[in-house]
Amino acid sequence: MAFQHNFDPTVLREYDIRGIVGKTLHVEDAFAIGRCFASVVAHAGGKTVATGYDGRLSSPAMEAALVDGLIAGGMAVTRIGCGPTPMLYYAATTLPTDGAIMVTGSHNPPDYNGFKMMLGRKPFFGADILAIGTMAREGDVVDGVGSQRSADVSAAYIARLLQDWDGGTRALKVVWDNGNGSAGDVLGPMVAGLPGTHYILNGTIDGTFPAHHPDPTVPKNLEQLIARVRAEGADLGIAFDGDADRIGVVDDTGEILFGDQILIILARDVLKTHPGATIIADVKASQILFDEITRAGGTPKMWKTGHSLIKSEMAASGSPLAGEMSGHVFFADKWYGFDDALYAGIRLLGIIARMEGKLSAVRKALPQVVNTPEVRFDCDDVRKFQVITEVAARLRSAGADVSDIDGVRVNTTDGWWLLRASNTQAVLVSRAEAQDAAGLERLKAALIAQLAASGLSAPDFSGSHAGH
Repeated sequence: MAFQHNFDPTVLREYDIRGIVGKTLHVEDAFAIGRCFASVVAHAGGKTVATGYDGRLSSPAMEAALVDGLIAGGMAVTRIGCGPTPMLYYAATTLPTDGAIMVTGSHNPPDYNGFKMMLGRKPFFGADILAIGTMAREGDVVDGVGSQRSADVSAAYIARLLQDWDGGTRALKVVWDNGNGSAGDVLGPMVAGLPGTHYILNGTIDGTFPAHHPDPTVPKNLEQLIARVRAEGADLGIAFDGDADRIGVVDDTGEILFGDQILIILARDVLKTHPGATIIADVKASQILFDEITRAGGTPKMWKTGHSLIKSEMAASGSPLAGEMSGHVFFADKWYGFDDALYAGIRLLGIIARMEGKLSAVRKALPQVVNTPEVRFDCDDVRKFQVITEVAARLRSAGADVSDIDGVRVNTTDGWWLLRASNTQAVLVSRAEAQDAAGLERLKAALIAQLAASGLSAPDFSGSHAGH
């Protein structure tokens, strides 16, 4: 029987395939993804695909259907089992593979799931993902008889993570919050290989996420970690998202370090051995990050938000380090260029172990600014891009200092404000940062005026906070 399949149009997204299990995403979709991706790999001259899956309740069945699809397309499948997304990236980078697919819902609620893909050693995203939909709809796939084998790469992965420990024998006290995510089985043996005292919270892999939602960028999800860091008098706390490709950090006082603040600390260290190197961050990052990279002798580069886009730009510019506000950290220095929260955690611990003072002192020494959180508000999928175009045109005609790498980021004497269209949702995203509260109000007013000129009402900035 000829293969033909239609996806729900909402699941094929910019960076991955993602949907609500049983509503927009089904096991039949997983089979179809395998079937189509096998054809993509075959057309590229490949035959081997690695697969892995996270701890969600729907993931084992999704991965099994995915493998069936890959085998029906003639692929030799290497199944690495349940683990963090970066462990699959590691397998795809170190084993002889031509592609890889991770079944993961990342930081989304328990009823979501999705697929992150690599073709060769590169991320597979954007137009490539849309092409899968076309292939499935038209039944444009190759047939074959594939095979499968299981491979346990966890011991090799843990050993490779520990290989780059550079903090000597200093015994730190560290609290780790796995958030019941898919790094659980790797985290225990990893910290056992580090000096110091380590406490693991929510170490059991549990796809219902009983303790809290597995997204470390949301302060509420770090409350348990903060309380334990303070109770133990720990040097820091580290949290992961559901598939451990994003990191959250709290210092010895229990204060949160945001993605750009983490990157400042990592960048200063990397630039000691790579003077002048390009360090990449997304358009949502603080101006302080870009200034601090320059001050540390690096070349800052502002780039588009999105882990696949950052990875591609890193490879193109030979950058040793990149990061996003969302907590994705990408090391090409000693590592492979993919985002790995376990690896970023080890590198951060090494820096802290070599420091004289405390992590909180480093955070407090950074220039203080006030800013809004990332504010997201609904805007139709077509209209959101039109609004950006209109705002950019008006700003240009007014002679404003504008960067249009990803949406519009406007620099003024007060600071900067950002408006961009989300690549994954029908929303616009805004953020503003200033030296003081009065300046922040002026920036928000300028942003609101631009939205009003395009017929949109003001978003709710009520979560504005000082310090970051």
